[in-house]
Formats: sequence, C-alpha cells, structure tokens
Amino acid sequence: MSEQQTLEPLLEARDLAKHFPLKGRDRGRVVRAVDGVSLTLHAGETLGLVGESGCGKSTVGRALLRLIEPTSGQILLDGTDITGLPMAAFREHRRRLQIVFQDPFSSLNPRHRVEKILTAPFIVHNTVPRRQRRDKVVELLQRVGLGADHLRKFPHEFSGGQRQRIGIARALALNPSIIVCDEAVSALDVSVQAQIINLLSALQRELRVAFLFISHDLAVVEHISHRVAVMYLGQIVELAERRQIFADPRHPYTEALLAAVPVANPQRPRNRIRVVAGEVPSPINPPSGCRFHTRCPLADRQCQTQAPPLRQDTDGRFLACHKR
Repeated sequence: MSEQQTLEPLLEARDLAKHFPLKGRDRGRVVRAVDGVSLTLHAGETLGLVGESGCGKSTVGRALLRLIEPTSGQILLDGTDITGLPMAAFREHRRRLQIVFQDPFSSLNPRHRVEKILTAPFIVHNTVPRRQRRDKVVELLQRVGLGADHLRKFPHEFSGGQRQRIGIARALALNPSIIVCDEAVSALDVSVQAQIINLLSALQRELRVAFLFISHDLAVVEHISHRVAVMYLGQIVELAERRQIFADPRHPYTEALLAAVPVANPQRPRNRIRVVAGEVPSPINPPSGCRFHTRCPLADRQCQTQAPPLRQDTDGRFLACHKR
C-alpha cells in the first residue's frame, strides 16, 4: 500500500448507487446505472475510471459532485458526509468540486465571451471583488496556456484544444480540491490530447488538485493515473495501482479490456484468449451473481448465483472475483 493511501482520503464514496426510473410501458422498472460503487480519492492523486461505454463511469462522476442526486450510499468530503446536505449548506463544498466536460464546445455558452464565462464563478460564489476579476481571469488564462488577448473572443473562435483549456480554467476558478475530468480529451486530436494531459499533470503538481479521470482510452489512463478503477455494468470489479492494473491484471474483465487494445508492433505477442465476446447485459435487468459471468471464460455455478464482494488483497488491490 502506498504512503498516500495510508492518509485519510479527500473524497470517499461508500456503496454509491444511482438508479433511473423508467416511464411508459416500463414504469416501475429502473436502470441500475451505478449499483454499489465504493472508492477513495486522495489529495494530489489521479484516479482513472475505465470501462465499456454505458458501464456507469460518467454517472459516478456526476453523482460524486451531486450534479445528479445519488439514489443511495454516502459521499464524504474530508470526512464530512455531503450526500444529504441541503443545497444551501452544500454550496460551500461545491467550490471544492468541479468538472471538465467531454465536449469543450457544448460546455461553454456560445453567446458569452471568454471573460464573462470565466467571471461567472466569481459572481455566483462571491469570491473575488469586482475590480479584481479581470486580473484574476487573465491569471487563469495564463495558467492554462492562453492570454489576455483571448478575453473578448467567443467560444467558436477557438480550436477544440483551446476551448478545453478554457473549460479547465473555469474549473480552476474557485481553487477546487477535486476535478472530475469526464472524457476530457476524447474529442481532441491525439497531439492536442498530449498537450492537455501535460497541462493537467503540471496543474496537479502546482496546485495538488485531485483528478477523477474518466476515460475509455487506456493509453491515456495509463499515462496520467496513479490508481485505476475498472467498472463493469455499474460496479467496480478491480481497483489497484496503475502498474498493477497494466502489468498484472487479475479480473477477467480487466484482462479482456487490455487484450482488446490495438498494438502498433505486429511482432509483439498478443493474448487473444482473454478477449471477451458478446454484448454487455442490460442495466435494467443485470445478471444474477457476478454481473460478468455471462461473458467470462472462468465462470461456474458459484459465479451465476453469488455476487463476489470487492475485497482487498494483501498487495492492496481491490478485486471482485470468485476465481482470482
């Protein structure tokens, strides 16, 4: 276990769940988007959250920030339970929890100039006096690699990478402790992705901000993360240090994810045995027992009937599998 993990977590989720009720003919049924997720995030750490599309990654991020209200479970910020706080009381904690969205264009108001976009957090939370706001906005722009000459421009006048830098600047405006990066580089060109990843890493070293980095790009996650959590159908199946996940995956689903990543070197041996087949079951009616058993090459009767708990091994890894 790393020294960082021995410290009290900055953010902790305990058995977090988010279910969306259906309407019409399916009234009375729910989509179990997140169904019992527990994780921790420490100051200055990046926790990567990976899994197939629809596994609940983005819902976890939004629920942790209470952009959507959890169905059940607890969210603790510095040991304080913020799950059921009224919005008036939660307002002070809101400053510490920010998000960078996937699409840098749709997340910025196209009718507002950059100066107004970046001034809004100061106005809403009344943190910066009026006469100091312009200087503070320029400071934010410079911190993300832009300048004062961009103040009067609209979002459509920027490239995708520049727009994402503005989104990051907005997230930094209130000096947050935690930023959720929800597929923050997936809409960008590869060269621009590298620039944004390097920017995030530099900001983390400077400000000691923690990132929950949600992505389906395993190469990016391996580069930026300290620990990695693997989700499948609303639940975490493996959580470990980055090197443990990528060098020695234990859960069959983690093995399948890594085996599916294209390799540029055709001479490099590949283990195709673990590549999983079939489709992800519906979160409306998830399988009994282990949710991965319908696609797992190791599954037996126990896997079909008993849900494996997320237990911690002696090496600090968390794993939910009967066979490992």
